Amino acid sequence: MDGFLYETHMHTSEASACASNTGAEMARAYKMAGYAGIIITDHFFYGNTAVDRNLPWGQWVERFCLGYEHAKEEGDKIGLQVFFGWESCYSGMEFLVYGPDKKWLLEHPEIRDATVAEQMKMVHEDGGIISQAHPYREAWYIKEIRTYPDYVDAVEGVNASHSSLEKEERHPEYNDRALDYAKKHNLPLTAGSDQHSVRMLHGGMVFPRKLSDIHDFGRAVLNREAVRLLDGTERYM
Repeated sequence: MDGFLYETHMHTSEASACASNTGAEMARAYKMAGYAGIIITDHFFYGNTAVDRNLPWGQWVERFCLGYEHAKEEGDKIGLQVFFGWESCYSGMEFLVYGPDKKWLLEHPEIRDATVAEQMKMVHEDGGIISQAHPYREAWYIKEIRTYPDYVDAVEGVNASHSSLEKEERHPEYNDRALDYAKKHNLPLTAGSDQHSVRMLHGGMVFPRKLSDIHDFGRAVLNREAVRLLDGTERYM
């Protein structure tokens, strides 16, 4: 198969309480699975973070970025691109944020308590984009399904944790609803695995070219450059 495969949604144990493996371990697993690059999207302040919320903001950010930094260090050694993002949470509804970096977080402590609209404005001002993660997922921590077509740049239409053959329980209908929603509102798509361990779910986005950085990824999403969205029902090698 031609193209460059990128993971857009994944977690590390350094910063996500629900993750099982470190950033470095994740990087090695993705390299072996044939990925060109990964985007670390650990759970942010009001999500399932592994970082103590009682820490001063600067210390919290330093700890929060460790998973990315460890993955980046390993990726540089083994030839895997590693980009930075995060997954913000609003009472169960989650958003994948792509663009701002660690320096930006340190300079913008107000992002911690920003509303969805405020977050969107801040991220846009830095040239970033936001994709609503798994908008139709049903789970104990999601009290109600809420969509934000006027606030997001894209929709995670395919989340491999819903459909991967590696999962014992699958709900591909969650992806079907997300794809229909994106089509209805003419929103660009993202696709990721929502990976929490080195057991590959084989999701992600295939682009016809190698991406240069996280902002290039954002442009590629908005320009709808992806040639394939993987749902975990096949392996891309």
